[in-house]
Amino acid sequence: MNDSILHTLYLAGAFLLLFTTAELLYHRFHVNAELTRKYVHIGTVLLTMLFPTLIGNTWLVLTLCGCFLVILLTSMAFHLLPSINAVARKTSGSILYPIVVSGCYMVYEKYGQFMLYYVPILILALCDPVANMVGRKWPVGEFKTFGKSKTLGGSVSFFVAAVITSLCLIIGLEVYSLHEVIIISVSVALATALAEAFTHRGFDNLTIPVSALAVLLLLRDYYSVQ
Repeated sequence: MNDSILHTLYLAGAFLLLFTTAELLYHRFHVNAELTRKYVHIGTVLLTMLFPTLIGNTWLVLTLCGCFLVILLTSMAFHLLPSINAVARKTSGSILYPIVVSGCYMVYEKYGQFMLYYVPILILALCDPVANMVGRKWPVGEFKTFGKSKTLGGSVSFFVAAVITSLCLIIGLEVYSLHEVIIISVSVALATALAEAFTHRGFDNLTIPVSALAVLLLLRDYYSVQ
């Protein structure tokens, strides 16, 4: 427990350093807010990947995520942290991220399977940007969902990236047969690709990992009784 507390404090310091350096890049070196936001996004993902191995207590994770949720909400209310918030598009993605991390960690703690933490978060972190990049560069097969434009190219690239991500993680973290891994990975990729296609304004930060978790838990229970 003492180690977990110490690691939590180290991680809190790392998050504060991440935000501080982003502000320095924005104010001192005039780096565009889109770039500093991506810098914080990447750093945040890397740090949250350490939670299962460094923090062995759900309450510590909830406290850490809760503190940074308060910081983010306060910064938005009082127009602080422009390195994160000074972007043209307004989304709820940054607010939802600590909530999603907390939820995934609680599910991981309950079932003791690393895939329940890493698969949802890494699909969100890796596949969503891939879909966005491909959709912007090659806007093939444009379609609208709830009045917002998406592209078939972006959705397909998300699906492919999600299959690869899931395959690599499940093979590396869990003990399933190859055909089970393939079925789980394709199912997760399909569910999350649909969630990405039909969700807008940052709410895919919630729907993508929730969809992944739902499929993982469903198929986990199915294969556990075979």
